[in-house]
Amino acid sequence: MEKFATRCVHAGTIRDEVKKGINSPVYTSTSFEFIGQDETVYPRYMNTPNEKAVAEKLAALEGTEKGLVFSSGMAAISTVLLTFLGKGEHVVFQKGLYGGTYHFIERELPRLGIEYTIATGREPADIESCLRKNTRLIYIETPSNPLLAITDIGAVARLAQSAGILSVIDNTFASPVNQQPAGLGIDIVIHSATKYLAGHSDLLAGAVAAREELIARVHETGLNFGGSMNALTLYLLERSMKTLHVRVQRINENAMEIARFLKRDPRVSQVNYPGLEDHPGHEVARRQMSGFGGMVSFEMTGGKGIDFQQRLRLIKPSMSLGGLESICSSPAQTSHRHLGPEGRKAEGISEDLIRLSVGIEEVEDLKDDLDQAFTA
Repeated sequence: MEKFATRCVHAGTIRDEVKKGINSPVYTSTSFEFIGQDETVYPRYMNTPNEKAVAEKLAALEGTEKGLVFSSGMAAISTVLLTFLGKGEHVVFQKGLYGGTYHFIERELPRLGIEYTIATGREPADIESCLRKNTRLIYIETPSNPLLAITDIGAVARLAQSAGILSVIDNTFASPVNQQPAGLGIDIVIHSATKYLAGHSDLLAGAVAAREELIARVHETGLNFGGSMNALTLYLLERSMKTLHVRVQRINENAMEIARFLKRDPRVSQVNYPGLEDHPGHEVARRQMSGFGGMVSFEMTGGKGIDFQQRLRLIKPSMSLGGLESICSSPAQTSHRHLGPEGRKAEGISEDLIRLSVGIEEVEDLKDDLDQAFTA
């Protein structure tokens, strides 16, 4: 098999048999002929040529048999959960999930009769203590959002296998450049493709990678929920994934430098980044990640996170993450606002926590911007 960077560029590309262009053609039709065809093609069926091109590239990068692409990360997450969970069944979630996932869990699962437990910690033992006879699935996210905590992927995968249940991971923060959970035994890998896979802050998408039989089941549920994508967005996502390797490598380097810069600054009271040697999950991260990612979170001495963000000139206070440009946000007011004050406190998310998505800019410019905002 080709090396990772080569797969980013070439995997899944549709051969243009008409004009011999090197890029995949864009199939904008919502109506396809069916007589004499092997399958009925329709965008909602998630089987158009552009959908298959992206799904094949995703599977090649995650090291799985198949992939599937959705209209958003939450469409991917909700479709996976409701494919493998039903009334009277139970799921265990690790502590420290994306706020949108929490909101879905708390709002939708109880009314569907699906039982759930959120583990009190992220260690395999914390998760194991939550298992029941009716548990069907374990769901983890590492590095976590927004505190960058690390969960031992292989240990959780082995736990799930020994219990005969499925394991699912949200791999958005790491991206397949830095972490390939299927190789560590995880059954289903989910991405908010809006983030690093798309990487230019202009697309909304989700993705799932897994064994063929699992993707087939997710696909059947996806047909009913209708979380499909249009051809132009799929084409742009495929284009963006070609540069995933070089983008994330540069982001890794910048984030490591920024984390060390913040760690040295007396005006910063706490820095969360798994690449730092004193991070509680550093040794586990070293084993399961080839790079530590582009997300850093921190708190300043004395707080006032919003005031600080307003003084930034280059780094923009903005929603989302994973783009070429560096942006920051306050999880208490954005991704985790639905948890409420008590829920955030339980998760260890302070009102002044700043989440920084590091981009590909010149790192000295980023440090200068942070420094002037601290000084101001």
